[in-house]
Amino acid sequence: MTLSLPLRKDRSAREHQPQKLSTLAKNFFIMAYKAAHLAFKSRWHKTDEELCRHSMSFILHRAIRNDFFQSYLYLLEKLPLVKLYALTSQVINGEMQFYARAKHFYREVPATEEGMMGDYIELSNTDIESSREFLRKFVGGVGKAGTNRALDCGSGIGRISKHVLLPVFKSVELVDMMENFLAEVPNYLQGKEDRVETYYCKSLQEFTPAPQRYDVIWIQWVSGYLTDKDLLEFLIRCQNGLKDNGVIILKDNVAREGCTLDSLDSSVIRDLNILHSLIEMSGLTILQEERQEGFPEQCVPVWMLAMQKGPGHSRLHSETAETGLWMNRRTGKEKSID
Repeated sequence: MTLSLPLRKDRSAREHQPQKLSTLAKNFFIMAYKAAHLAFKSRWHKTDEELCRHSMSFILHRAIRNDFFQSYLYLLEKLPLVKLYALTSQVINGEMQFYARAKHFYREVPATEEGMMGDYIELSNTDIESSREFLRKFVGGVGKAGTNRALDCGSGIGRISKHVLLPVFKSVELVDMMENFLAEVPNYLQGKEDRVETYYCKSLQEFTPAPQRYDVIWIQWVSGYLTDKDLLEFLIRCQNGLKDNGVIILKDNVAREGCTLDSLDSSVIRDLNILHSLIEMSGLTILQEERQEGFPEQCVPVWMLAMQKGPGHSRLHSETAETGLWMNRRTGKEKSID
């Protein structure tokens, strides 16, 4: 039922009143928009340089997705951010599919050296020798990492543990998401299996190293299976797992420019600039980086990076990760990998 009201003489004035309120509201929102924009613009540079959480980004993180904030700044100010790749930017559905496809791929991979090397078994010895030489630079000696215990991340059947880590360390621990790979480790190590303290059947995005437990954390050919967000968080957690003078060594395929997706095994290949940004955001300091030599020219470049906790490593970097400031700005010029 509609209730009819008698017309009043001041009806015309009342009809114009909402328009005046609308104009006031519009002006208010424009002012609020400009104020917020200026706050974002001024705060972004400070956050980028000091790697700290600030109230504006924290509120935005709770209210909207992180990528919107960065896209907003990029579109309005053309700030030179690291490119926002859709694959590593998606937080829920895309991320779940990304990880599920990788696990599905590895269900079909045999638990053998050939399977671990992706049918490039002829490169295994070259890879091992280079890894051994690189590791020697950072362990055993005054001011260097100890030789008590190492963690092999994305270990597979233990190829790196057997040939690189166990010749140096008293014991190792292995973490991999595939149970059948870990089940093969005792057979593959051939008498050295008693020096494996613990097996962790977990994906790296779900794994947290025990505090101050490891002299070296070795991460080879597995960082590409993590989104940028999860790789950053994992690097932060790894720092807490290091002993004094402990070292994290990351060895992986590196793109010549940008970030590419390998749809076959659901992994990404990042360039050095992106890796450097994530490492810087985590609070790690790069001690040395070196390109793998002896691989065929047609292969994707492989780089080794040795890292330690930086002097500024503290609760700050954990808070930075929690607020979702995953991407740092691209700093300096493009670095050629060739």
